[in-house]
Amino acid sequence: MNILILGSGGREHAISWKISQSKLCKNLFIAPGNAGTSLLGNNLSINMNNFEEVKKLVIDKSIDLVIVGPEEPLVNGIVDFFKSDKILRNIKIFGPGKNGAMLEGSKNFSKDFMFRNNIPCGKSKTFDKNTINEGLNFLEEINSPYVLKADGLAGGKGVLILDDLEEAKSELIKMIIEKKFGEASNNVLIEEYLEGIEVSVFAITNGKDYVILPEAKDYKRIGEKDTGLNTGGMGAVSPVDFADDEFMKKVKERVIERTVDGIKKENLDYTGFIFAGLMNVDGNPFVIEYNVRMGDPETQVVIPRIKNDLLEILIKCFENKLSEVDLNFTKGYTTTVILASNGYPESYPKGDEINNLEEDSSNKIFHAGTIIKDNKVLSNGGRVLACTGFGENLNEALSSSYKIANKISWKNKYFRKDIGNDLK
Repeated sequence: MNILILGSGGREHAISWKISQSKLCKNLFIAPGNAGTSLLGNNLSINMNNFEEVKKLVIDKSIDLVIVGPEEPLVNGIVDFFKSDKILRNIKIFGPGKNGAMLEGSKNFSKDFMFRNNIPCGKSKTFDKNTINEGLNFLEEINSPYVLKADGLAGGKGVLILDDLEEAKSELIKMIIEKKFGEASNNVLIEEYLEGIEVSVFAITNGKDYVILPEAKDYKRIGEKDTGLNTGGMGAVSPVDFADDEFMKKVKERVIERTVDGIKKENLDYTGFIFAGLMNVDGNPFVIEYNVRMGDPETQVVIPRIKNDLLEILIKCFENKLSEVDLNFTKGYTTTVILASNGYPESYPKGDEINNLEEDSSNKIFHAGTIIKDNKVLSNGGRVLACTGFGENLNEALSSSYKIANKISWKNKYFRKDIGNDLK
């Protein structure tokens, strides 16, 4: 098969790495890709949100399957574009249609979906510029911390958790009136704060059947001990010890099964990954949010743990044969530490030369914000590399991640030094 993977981050590098190992993969194309994906297949410089450009590429390269990495093309309707096009409608595209992608594209839609389908989650209300005074009053009625969520896509940065009431009111005004997150914060959810520990659970579904992938825990704040601004994620760990068999049974029955049943019942177009961001509250799972793609950096610890041929699983998903899949995971632990550019998630430099990128059997480097120029690997983003380590136990895996994180060098490197410490 000729495979096209859309995206340019660490998630797409990890998926490309896994797909490239499949005996069913003939040619692999990544658009636009990064320095790491260029070693696995052919990078193609296109705008993945320009669907006519994607169409031309698919035709020119005789693509059999498209895997959509990030959320934006899905929310923008790339799957609907394929299904409504006479030439593309027979090409397999892995990702939900526009109505299914609303589970991530709109926090309000997502929350209503949870309420309708009896999926455990925190209480919330949504406000806009016409109801902002009601929102300010609502903040006075609830207890701190105050959780404010931009309704639309904000690159993983649209959630604020604030202890101070006046700061929460000020931020609500900034989000709605001053458009702090652009159009994404035209509507803002104010949500009940759930006290617990986060875990991410992933599944592959066709809206009928599903298989559950390994769980992971990621670390979103830029600073150690979870301080500072939210980022796309600064590290991840899998497996997560507190997500034991009893907890995962509750996740399966209360979250994944009810989600897939809801997708089917509400006739959402859904063939793809579903990602449930959960809070473990006294041993019970509550959904914080859905994503309609794999997480980043969680993919960099989840994908390496899957022993199966990922491409075979995706094909069975299209063929309605997911029930035949017997998933096998590696034993031991996988961890990843994100190397970012100084200044991220705000302004940061690009174009620094990166050195010492050699791997060994205990680790794997997944590229995110990198490019190759004049045969040199240069930084080209806020999150630049993911240093994934393997080990029989958590300490061993983290040691492998940090060994390579310390070895890699460039002028503006930054990383957190406490990933996984809370799980020891």
